[in-house]
Amino acid sequence: MEFRTLNYFLTVVQEKSISQAAKVLHISQPALSRQLKQLETELDTKLFNRGHREIHLTEEGRYLANRGKKILSLVDKTTKNITTETEVAGEITIGGGETKSMKLVAKIIDHLVKQYPEVKVNLYSGNADDVLEKLEQGLIDFGLVIDPVEKQKYAYKKLPAADQWGLLIRQDHFLASKKSIIPADLVDVPLYVSSQTYNNNKIAEWCGESLDSLHIIGTYNLLYNASLMVEQGVAGALCIAGIVNTVNTNLKFIPLQPKLKSGINIVWKKGQNLSKAGKVFVKYLAEI
Repeated sequence: MEFRTLNYFLTVVQEKSISQAAKVLHISQPALSRQLKQLETELDTKLFNRGHREIHLTEEGRYLANRGKKILSLVDKTTKNITTETEVAGEITIGGGETKSMKLVAKIIDHLVKQYPEVKVNLYSGNADDVLEKLEQGLIDFGLVIDPVEKQKYAYKKLPAADQWGLLIRQDHFLASKKSIIPADLVDVPLYVSSQTYNNNKIAEWCGESLDSLHIIGTYNLLYNASLMVEQGVAGALCIAGIVNTVNTNLKFIPLQPKLKSGINIVWKKGQNLSKAGKVFVKYLAEI
């Protein structure tokens, strides 16, 4: 499969029309149709069905579209990092969950791009499971994740910061007057918890029991939408401090007691051939 042909296919997917895609690609419609037919023959599968007004992807077509976008993104990023003629340029991509520790990373990025204006830093937001998956696929260069770190698998830098866990509730909740939350306070309280397995294990350890002892009505991967559930009185949310701004809102964050904190690390794959920009980023990390 040639990258050019894959780009043709993805353009058709985006435009939902072979004729419109041909205009965007500046090639004739018959030529584009032949390329797509050749791709289906090469893969021995049907990628889409032609409708009256637009195409409809088959299951195999949807799979190729999803993987194809990642493939071309990786090719584009790799090409930029290799062909740059400046001393330090290219792109790095950093993935991370919602944490105040990103402010430390922001200081490094600020220093990096001021020192090397040709460097571009992309950000990806997701929980640790999402971030590590993309790190394994080579789609991001660095991940911001909580303890523990698989030290045999990743190189890492532990940041001089930790996230405080607590309960996000409405100001009119019956627990809102408390200074801290103990496990007994949460009995029968509807809760949203992080979908990340490790975070849930941390909460279970804090409770001293399994998560079955809590009234968990659902999970979240990023906190914003869960905070809307809290705002509507659907449930409380066990989360880390500082992600949702509670100032001048009907929300309140109350820390857990005993205190529950999570250490934060920047990780990257051991043995990874980092770009020039990536190497400088690691150098700045070491100086924290």
